Amino acid sequence: MENIINTIIHLFDGLLSLKYGKELLVFIISLLPILELRGGILAASLINLNPINGYIAAMIGNIIPVPFILLFIAKILNWMEKSKVNFFNKISKWLNDKVDKNKEKIEKYGYLGLVLFVGIPLPGTGAWTGCLIAGVLEMNKKKSFISIMLGILMASIIMMLLSYGIISNLLK
Repeated sequence: MENIINTIIHLFDGLLSLKYGKELLVFIISLLPILELRGGILAASLINLNPINGYIAAMIGNIIPVPFILLFIAKILNWMEKSKVNFFNKISKWLNDKVDKNKEKIEKYGYLGLVLFVGIPLPGTGAWTGCLIAGVLEMNKKKSFISIMLGILMASIIMMLLSYGIISNLLK
């Protein structure tokens, strides 16, 4: 993931010269699916952004899409599945397969499973995928939102400890 983040940093290095450019870059990375908060906090540490500013920018960037995804993902997937455009059908199938892969874990543990799924920073997990799963499984939106927020908080703490070397400094 570090290589991807470095590539994005280099693509948007013009932002770094702005007054709040580092925060803006972390915010943008945290908005993106796949990278999300994990990528944002890692980017913040790579560009030597103050940990508190990096944390806040990453949290805001990761939280903003959540309610919209929860509200609209099921409708969007349904539309894509019925679309006459093959590209949309393939994306819909891929996303539904991703949900099916994780469905059993989430259903077994319910909302706690959703917290853990979003909160443990592994490839393929995060708020976007958590929202996708909650939407497709027709989980209660309010409870899902709370679970996803708790997961984001958990992931943010883990990523801060890892990205800013806090764990390695404690072990010295």
